[in-house]
Amino acid sequence: MRSLISIVTLMFAFGFTSLVSAADPIIIKFSHVVAPNTPKGKAAEKFKQLVEERTSGNVKVEIYPNSQLYKDREEMEALQIGAVQMLAPSLSKFGPIGAREFEVFDLPYIFPNKETLYRVMDGEIGKSLMGKLDSKGIVGLSFWDNGFKQMSANRPLRNVEDFKGLKMRIQSSKVLDAEMKALGANPQVMAFSEVYTALQQGVVDGTENPNSNFYTQKMNEVQKHLTISDHGYLGYAVIVNKKFWDGLPGDTRKIVAQAMKDATEYEREIAKQENEEALTKVRAAGTTEVYVLPFKDRVIWQKALLPVHREFESVIGKDTIQAIYAIAAQVEKEKAGKK
Repeated sequence: MRSLISIVTLMFAFGFTSLVSAADPIIIKFSHVVAPNTPKGKAAEKFKQLVEERTSGNVKVEIYPNSQLYKDREEMEALQIGAVQMLAPSLSKFGPIGAREFEVFDLPYIFPNKETLYRVMDGEIGKSLMGKLDSKGIVGLSFWDNGFKQMSANRPLRNVEDFKGLKMRIQSSKVLDAEMKALGANPQVMAFSEVYTALQQGVVDGTENPNSNFYTQKMNEVQKHLTISDHGYLGYAVIVNKKFWDGLPGDTRKIVAQAMKDATEYEREIAKQENEEALTKVRAAGTTEVYVLPFKDRVIWQKALLPVHREFESVIGKDTIQAIYAIAAQVEKEKAGKK
């Protein structure tokens, strides 16, 4: 009897092992709209590496960059219906799905520095924003960074008056629409993948981007002027289909979540470096004149754009905007104390 039990035990063990090894891996399709050599693209690859290593290949991450699967306007719906499992859309993309509070990140000049930004993202404001996605069938995992935005066009942009009449490409955001109108420009909503051609053909005159996007998308080839204005911010929320996420085994979900946390740390480290290197390459290419907006002129731009903050208090939440002002003031106070 003992030998029979041993044989049955061995048979079960070998059978069970073969079933596990034969099981198909869990697939995470991770779609995004920028180039692989951007901070977002590199962080996605880092996440893939960490997940596949830590799950011994039981979870596979398939990355689709450069709008290979879906363009800006399509990707959110694709996630909600489960056609892809993971995205890292810019924070401007959440307004159109009814999460208008995310448009706080689009407010011009609301983040004077990265310290303020990260305290907002990683604190109670960030947690509250992510929590609003559950009802949309989405789970928010992390905030990724791509830096402050700069203005570009085929004519110099040094004064507010220089924007008058320009067709400026924006993401689909009511705040960005109001921002460009406050400057006297005509905002044009357009998918990111279409911007280079639109600039080349004169469909739009200019746009706003962090340096890394500007260079990796070769916009310096079709834009003669770049103003370092740091007027706005471009970041991303890494999100996952809620049904897929809730359906993961608990231990697997924990591994994936930790991999995302580690990939986020990596992403933020390289974002600053990538933007600095991209600006150096733009200057070296010699096709675009780079103008750094002086502080005195930045104050004038800020004054022209401040009404946008008040315009969206009822949508974003006056308390949220005031809380960010308070965080910014606290950061400045701490900096002053260290001098």
